[in-house]
Amino acid sequence: MNYNEKEDFSQFGKSFQENLCQLILLDRAFADQMKEILNINFLELNYLQVFIKRIFDYKTKYKVHPSVDIMTTILRTDVSGENPLTQKQVRDFFARMMKTSVQDIEYIQDTAVDFCKKQILKEAMMKSIPLLRKSSFEDIQTLINDAMKLGTNNDYGYHYLKDFEKRFELIVRDPITTGWQIVDKLCKGGLGNGELGVVIAPTGAGKSMALVHLGAHALRKGKNVIHYTLELADTIVATRYDSCITGISLQDVYNKKEEIYEDIKDIEGQLIVKEYPTKSASVETIRAHLEKIKQREIEIGMIIVDYGDLLKPNRQKDEKRHQLESIYEELRAIAQENNCPIWTASQTNRSGLNAEVITMESISEAFNKCFVADFIFSLSRTVEHKNENGGRLFIAKNRNGPDGLVYPIFMDTSKVKIDVLPQTETVTEIKKNILKKQEQSLQEKYKKFRKNKT
Repeated sequence: MNYNEKEDFSQFGKSFQENLCQLILLDRAFADQMKEILNINFLELNYLQVFIKRIFDYKTKYKVHPSVDIMTTILRTDVSGENPLTQKQVRDFFARMMKTSVQDIEYIQDTAVDFCKKQILKEAMMKSIPLLRKSSFEDIQTLINDAMKLGTNNDYGYHYLKDFEKRFELIVRDPITTGWQIVDKLCKGGLGNGELGVVIAPTGAGKSMALVHLGAHALRKGKNVIHYTLELADTIVATRYDSCITGISLQDVYNKKEEIYEDIKDIEGQLIVKEYPTKSASVETIRAHLEKIKQREIEIGMIIVDYGDLLKPNRQKDEKRHQLESIYEELRAIAQENNCPIWTASQTNRSGLNAEVITMESISEAFNKCFVADFIFSLSRTVEHKNENGGRLFIAKNRNGPDGLVYPIFMDTSKVKIDVLPQTETVTEIKKNILKKQEQSLQEKYKKFRKNKT
């Protein structure tokens, strides 16, 4: 141990200290850990000392961790005793803090805890010197042991009382629109950060088209979209984005290159399409690729995987349904790790090929993968629907609102255009109409049979 080491955080810089203070406010368990070992004089800047003192004073008095709203009130009313410059600095810091997120969280926490524990241990060792002269070995042992216990990680979960304020804070989902106003109203604005959305449809019904539609609307909102394709070529996917964004039909895009470029050049969001051969990429492959993207300082706004069933499982299991379930669990983990929504698709079984409405019973192989998803909608398009550019969208699962609803859609695959129309029928009504048609068909067949027999 270097006893000449400077006993404050100045060696780590201003940014480190501001990030540390931000983490202490936003992470109750870490704040409890630091409260045991942090001397506010370790903070080089006076306004940060004031900020942390107000947090610790509140925790001591009320036995709960302050929320962001409470801290806003405290800094408005409870720093009047400080000089005007410090008041301005602490309020300006708080305002900046609310607009940014902390990077390298583990490094900052580990470094701060390590520094503080070294200072606590150094102090205990200094106090042990006179005890050593008196041969007070038990006292020395107690002193050192007590110092070693301080600052241990005490994150044992959400504390019902200590975290009282936290459950009254609004959770920031920051949803990204689906591009369909009707659907957005149902799921509170779209798919949120850390959430997994799944499109269910049979082959040829438009799963990939729907995923392009969702990605295109995220781009329009200035989000960076990472689109993984496991079935189509990357250039084909990009061409579909051209058509969806500009309204130019797929058969005309090659003749309107300049017009398309003029339309897309000012889009704020970035689109990266990464192609992998079918079953060659796993969730870990995607995770590694995302890390490379982040190293280029590209903020990830949305991830699209076309489609999850075609990923290679990380762990080979006996049954395919277990492999698929694991893939979807890992995809949702990636959404949480990157704090962004993920959209993927799943294929229905044969019963969904000509279904009027596709429910979760039609999902292929692994019904359990539905459990981990936050939002699921299905697309059903019979031959009649395809001839009329129609179809149905069924809300199969919705954590943030109602489900079990069905809506007619307009789908023009030549322009990758999908519109969700106002509801005209319920699922029950559709099923009744199907039974009625089947009954009428049987009656007609029976009449023809009777006629032919006579």
